[in-house]
Amino acid sequence: MPDIAFLGAAGTVTGSRYLVTSRDGGGGDEQVLVDCGMYQGLKELRQRNWEPLPFDASDLPFVVLTHAHIDHSGMLPRLVKQGFKGAIISTPATHELAKLLLMYAAKLQEEDAEFLNRKRLTKHAPALPLFDADDAGKALERFTVRPYGEWTELPERIAVRFHNAGHLLGSAMVEMRVRENGGSKTILFSGDLGRFEMPLNPDPDPPPSADCLILESTYGDRAHCADSLYDQVERIVRETMDRRGVLVIPSFAIGRAQQIIYVLNVLIEKGRLPLLPIHLDSPMAIEATRIYARHPEEQESRGELTARNVICHKTVEESKALNGFEGPGIIISSSGMLAGGRILHHLKRLLPDPRHTVALIGYQAAGTRGRALQEGEKSIRIHGEEVPVRARVEDLCGFSGHADAGEILRWLSGAERPPGTVFLTHGEPAAAAALAERLQRERRLAARVPRLGEVVAV
Repeated sequence: MPDIAFLGAAGTVTGSRYLVTSRDGGGGDEQVLVDCGMYQGLKELRQRNWEPLPFDASDLPFVVLTHAHIDHSGMLPRLVKQGFKGAIISTPATHELAKLLLMYAAKLQEEDAEFLNRKRLTKHAPALPLFDADDAGKALERFTVRPYGEWTELPERIAVRFHNAGHLLGSAMVEMRVRENGGSKTILFSGDLGRFEMPLNPDPDPPPSADCLILESTYGDRAHCADSLYDQVERIVRETMDRRGVLVIPSFAIGRAQQIIYVLNVLIEKGRLPLLPIHLDSPMAIEATRIYARHPEEQESRGELTARNVICHKTVEESKALNGFEGPGIIISSSGMLAGGRILHHLKRLLPDPRHTVALIGYQAAGTRGRALQEGEKSIRIHGEEVPVRARVEDLCGFSGHADAGEILRWLSGAERPPGTVFLTHGEPAAAAALAERLQRERRLAARVPRLGEVVAV
């Protein structure tokens, strides 16, 4: 009987990691790790990244990756550093995005360690990065890509195939078939489940039948805003253009930036907005946009992301050239929560002028500048200075890439038969518990929230 060890994303929304073990009774265990994500957020969570693995990395033959986001892929270089020599199985687009994200994550790790050592802010001598660019490069060499819908045999008794999860370019749910003692069990990992009728992203594929479902619960206790994204964006752009101002959009570089570009250009193509310059000022977002453009088969779009009105600013000099841009037009830049990056330079210049607009299009965590703007603060601190907020601040709802509770139930209704057992992961305790209760009450499913480190038999 196979078992699943919940080694991450149990009781929190980050650090996704699940170890599946098939036992034949004769000592010939076969193991597959689904996702190898980094813990992010609170310090107590980030410290888990340094804990020793509960298995021998050198004995692990396969990792199956649902998608490229760091909370699902970010510990792959660390896994290689600790001796992993197996294969990492992903979709082609996930591999391309992982190249971008893992090398960037390695750069941040190296920079953080260098800063701590230079400022002598560490008790370690010296402080070391979790992994470096060499580790990330070695991890990327271990990737093997597989298309959606085709079975891939891993060890002798385990096979997997990908289904489109609709969350991000290349994102997948993983259907796993484990054969033991003449029978078989099917486990389905939802990964991060996308939404329905969203711009750019496809709807998630219906779930295949499974004996056991590991299901994300990020928004398991709430419903997303139902207002049309196109209507919201059109109104905000028109109002800003009437003031001859600049619409500034802080955006996550991968997924969200491409989605807002798509929405803007659909509105332009349909005549709902005039042809406006869209300045994309983020090297990572520029490269991610090129990756998106290479995979039109996974999107509604076949060219809008690289239209002639999208002007890319990759170098520092190209970014500085925007200092004289007064509008009308649009600037999209990282980061989404205003934690750092080029967006701060634009806000420092534009926030004091009431002609301009700042549109928040993603979750704003407590303590961030984005949350301060969202809550109506009259000034925010940027580069050591208090910058007055006179520009209009708009909070666009509905751009989330995660299914809410109702959408999760809608997705489940597409299965030919309901899963035998559901484990809720990748959610804060309240969200996961609320979704478990709703699945029990409305669908009569055996649903519960596993503990970190818990091992369950399928």
